[in-house]
Amino acid sequence: MFFVAGAKNTAGSGGGNERRSIYRKFREVDLLDKKKTVTALKPGEDRAILLGLGMILSSVMMYFVLGITILRSYADSVWTEEGVCVVLNSTVTADMNCSYNCGSDCWRVSKYPCLQVYVSVNNTGRVSRLSHNEETQDASSECFYVPRCQKDTAAMHTMIMNISERLKVNQQVPCYYDPSEQQETVLLTRLYDHSVVFHSLLWPSCILAGGALIIVMVKLTQYLSRLCEEIGKIKR
Repeated sequence: MFFVAGAKNTAGSGGGNERRSIYRKFREVDLLDKKKTVTALKPGEDRAILLGLGMILSSVMMYFVLGITILRSYADSVWTEEGVCVVLNSTVTADMNCSYNCGSDCWRVSKYPCLQVYVSVNNTGRVSRLSHNEETQDASSECFYVPRCQKDTAAMHTMIMNISERLKVNQQVPCYYDPSEQQETVLLTRLYDHSVVFHSLLWPSCILAGGALIIVMVKLTQYLSRLCEEIGKIKR
């Protein structure tokens, strides 16, 4: 009986040791897999964070460029109120000189007709001179439109006459004026209106939001991973 009991104890302890060794092996394999997963995820997370930071930096640079170009011109413009202008007179007064490039270090003089347009703003009786946009106003304080200078004066003359005929047909046109009345000139169009500013700020804002979202998602993934590890340790 003693020998039989001893044999049974030895067999039981051997089976228990074998089960513990198998458990250790599975445990080591599990830990190794987790280490491999963490090692594989870490470079990907770092690259994702760098991508997010790069997107945020790019959006900030785009905001800076827009701030010194479009937004500055938009803020400095005094033609902020939109109204309706009635065309009173549209006539060609004189020929204006301009210069065009004819090659390397070569400039020649050409001429284009100066179209002057006078309008009444919002039927108030206030008569103002109409200009195409801010660039035209800066280039010429007398003419409605300044075409691109070229050798063919007949083409420029035809262009100006077509504009004059269109203004005579469409006597009521939308325009922008200075509410403080410091500028007597009114504009037909603005270079940078509300829609241009909105669309110019839309893409940098999307890039900024995308970069911030990538960083937040990576940090959330890291937090959830640590939380799962802590829960697993508590259960064991």
